[in-house]
Amino acid sequence: MSDEDPVISWVVSIGITVMAFLLRIWHLGSPHVFAFDETYYAKDAWSLLHYGYARNAVTDADKLILGGTTDPTKVFSPDGAEMIVHPEVGKWLIALGEKAFGMDPFGWRIASAVIGALMILVLIRLVRRLTGSTLLGAVAGLLMCFDGLEFVLSRLALLDIFGAFFILLAVHFMVMDRDWFRAKMARLVTEQDVLRHQQDGAAFGPVRRLLFRPWLLASGLTWGLALGTKWDAAYPLACFALLSLAWCAGARRMFGVSWAGVKSLLADGVTAFVHLVVVAAVVYVTSWTGWLIHHHVYEQSLSSTQYTQYTGKGHCGGTDNHTYVSDDPDTSARWSTAKEPDQHGLAGVEQALKSLWYYHQDVYTFHTNFLQCATHPYASQPAGWPLLNRPVGVAADNGIQPGATDGGQTCKAAAGDTCLRQVLLLGTPVLWWGGAIALIAAGILWIGARDWRYGVAVVGALSTWLPWLQYANRPIFSYYAISMLPFIIVAIVLGMGRMIGTARVSTPQRTVGVIVSGAFFLLVLVNFAWFWPIYTNGLLSRAQWLDRIWFQRWI
Repeated sequence: MSDEDPVISWVVSIGITVMAFLLRIWHLGSPHVFAFDETYYAKDAWSLLHYGYARNAVTDADKLILGGTTDPTKVFSPDGAEMIVHPEVGKWLIALGEKAFGMDPFGWRIASAVIGALMILVLIRLVRRLTGSTLLGAVAGLLMCFDGLEFVLSRLALLDIFGAFFILLAVHFMVMDRDWFRAKMARLVTEQDVLRHQQDGAAFGPVRRLLFRPWLLASGLTWGLALGTKWDAAYPLACFALLSLAWCAGARRMFGVSWAGVKSLLADGVTAFVHLVVVAAVVYVTSWTGWLIHHHVYEQSLSSTQYTQYTGKGHCGGTDNHTYVSDDPDTSARWSTAKEPDQHGLAGVEQALKSLWYYHQDVYTFHTNFLQCATHPYASQPAGWPLLNRPVGVAADNGIQPGATDGGQTCKAAAGDTCLRQVLLLGTPVLWWGGAIALIAAGILWIGARDWRYGVAVVGALSTWLPWLQYANRPIFSYYAISMLPFIIVAIVLGMGRMIGTARVSTPQRTVGVIVSGAFFLLVLVNFAWFWPIYTNGLLSRAQWLDRIWFQRWI
């Protein structure tokens, strides 16, 4: 990176980010509906904004809001708290957009558009740090800019784009910490120290002056925000924490420390645990502040329909009953705080935290038991996500007759055909299928070439994907794979860099690498353009739509 002009690199990075943002806000308010799970998160965000917690919405809340009635006293019930099953950070971000632009589709989607564009900026800077190349960083950013899954999620008020952004940012901070740690070690250790470490088997290298690591602290803060969006961030947090320790061990080994793995676990393990796990836990609990302030509302709502609608047999008719703590037949096992008078001061904080713990038990029961028997037409097996086995249709308008005008466009379908509009959560196929191959190559090169950079791609992709395999018997959706997308792109771009090589002069390898890499990039761009209408709710005849639905499973 020392050979790269930092001004040019930032101009390129920001330029691509601005372009991505403009693409994402184009007709952002279309379709004018609650698309898929927006019906939960947009209303929860509006309630958080006005009451500090999620209230139950009235029966026809969606119709009222889309009709222009956004008065929270008319949209939400006067009492009763909603049992939300995901943390609140993403919904607070959605609420910021609603605060700025109003309770309409543009307002509840704008935060996703901003975060989706910023995610591209973070990826550009991460790849530039990994490769030392502004060009490769720009390619990575453009590949993400033209991925359909990231693009559509950036135009919807769903939580997954926020979780993916915070995971990527946290990993970027950990890579920055790796560079900082090694540079700090280099400043602290002299050549004589290296010789002493090699001769003294008990030497650890610097410890005290490496106890505070600013970039690792930043990563811990960001991991807390990721967990505060969706719990699935816990898996990559654990995996990257172990990878960070391996990086520290490698640095100590480089400076002559013997048994570096064991010694790094002792010297750096506690530091990493505090900076990552403890800090993340504090941030996570803090993100529930609105809930904690209004915990008494939840304690009073324990007998509401929201809390009892899923009780009954667990595991699809199995023999074991699973009930919420709040609905346990043994009344003595229910929330003890519900029977206590409201406390104040430190006692009140303790009471609120205890209620939050009970609430988490109920939410965990919901996710691990009561969804086991549920079905959904767009549910998919996570094993096939990298191959785009089952996209998710989040909005559709069918049966538009030929000659009819819809949204300023005229249906030009042939006789006997009709037109339709759809928004489909589908990654750009060329990018994902090529990425699956690149990810396999990254695993081989990580082990075979002992190149730590491929470990970022492999650990990132696998830790955000494989944990979902244990939930294959409940409805889960392919767009959860958005968190693995940045790491797939990292694998692709690292492969491009390896094919092109580092030589400044033209060589046969460089020529072939440029041709292959350029051809792949152009295919991704053309592929994205082909699917543009089904990413943006465009008007298509059914025949044109079928040209884009390549497999029966995509319908």
